[in-house]
Amino acid sequence: MQSPHPSSHPQSPHRGTGSGSDVLVVGGGIIGLVTAWRAAQRGLSTAVADPRPGGGAARVAAGMLAAVTELHHGEQVLLRLNMASAERYPDFVAELEEAGSQETGYRASGTLAVALDTDDRAELRELHDLQRRSGLASEWLTGRECRRLEPMLAPGVRGGLRVDGDHQIDPRRLAAALVTACERAGVVFHRASAQRLSVVRDRAAGAVLADGRVLGADQVVLAAGSLSGRLEGVPHEIRPPVRPVKGQVLRLTVPRAYTPFLTRSVRAVVRGSHVYLVPRENGELVIGATSEEQGWDTTVTAGGVYELLRDAHELVPGITELPLTETLAGLRPGSPDNAPLLGPTALPGLHLATGHYRNGVLLTPVTGDVLAEALTTGELPELARPFTPRRFTSVPQDLTSVPRELTV
Repeated sequence: MQSPHPSSHPQSPHRGTGSGSDVLVVGGGIIGLVTAWRAAQRGLSTAVADPRPGGGAARVAAGMLAAVTELHHGEQVLLRLNMASAERYPDFVAELEEAGSQETGYRASGTLAVALDTDDRAELRELHDLQRRSGLASEWLTGRECRRLEPMLAPGVRGGLRVDGDHQIDPRRLAAALVTACERAGVVFHRASAQRLSVVRDRAAGAVLADGRVLGADQVVLAAGSLSGRLEGVPHEIRPPVRPVKGQVLRLTVPRAYTPFLTRSVRAVVRGSHVYLVPRENGELVIGATSEEQGWDTTVTAGGVYELLRDAHELVPGITELPLTETLAGLRPGSPDNAPLLGPTALPGLHLATGHYRNGVLLTPVTGDVLAEALTTGELPELARPFTPRRFTSVPQDLTSVPRELTV
């Protein structure tokens, strides 16, 4: 969905309340970048504070756009947001690739979720029933049909779900394209960490960077992923309740002689652990991902690598012949209900775009649209209202008790 011409949009409703930019985005991961790009397209002067724009959790993510396959019980409201973002992806990618003059690795190749034993098969059947009750398109296949679709699968596969609507993208290339698109749209990058939120007259007014620079802004978007809850100066009552959830990921290379190895993303539950294999067009094969509540630790462990290779080998035995080229660990921003925090907070001028947990890449298009609307009108689109940051607070509208941390 392409944005209208910038001239058709109003300026910031709070323009003129301070010096500096209309919008300051704290955090230059894919969520911060898409927010900055869309804000700039709406005619807002926009800046991003991040020491390494385009980094963050996206460098570790596999990039599955799996709204259907990753459906969980009790997440029907989140499903609506996920599906809306998935539907926007083709137009979003076309617009971004043109704006950034580079490809993003988007592939509409589908996903196959398979079962390796009787218990896994029963669980997958339950997921299929939930998908059908939710009006989603998925097809049940026998084990033989799964292996016909993907011959590298283990002979013991008992059945699976074919979901042609679950696609993939390369998050690293997505981030690089967003950086370029932002630069071309006039976004200013300040390559330093934001250390403290500035609050002036009970309103967010910018940030102080780690190098001492003071940036003024009429509105601030906190999009720092798992670090979003650690920005100083944010009133305690509205500090985003995000936590780091560690994920370890492996990257292998498929030699040309082995291609095609897999034609689509393949995933399964092996001994209660989720594992997925995502093949890229460039011959890379991504295997992930662990889910560990280990605080801020990003160590790649022998156990994590072993478990991923063991489970992936049960699913696709041929992976043991492939070169292992990279091991990484990153931190997903988890929230109490596994859903994002989007839009205005109880502190005027402060917006959140964080807490996306395992759906950050999937929700990139819709997050950019939602935040751009909130920044220009002050209102959340109806689709995003269940994800307001205020659902986790009972803060009164009068914030006279907010400390005046800094004057900009």
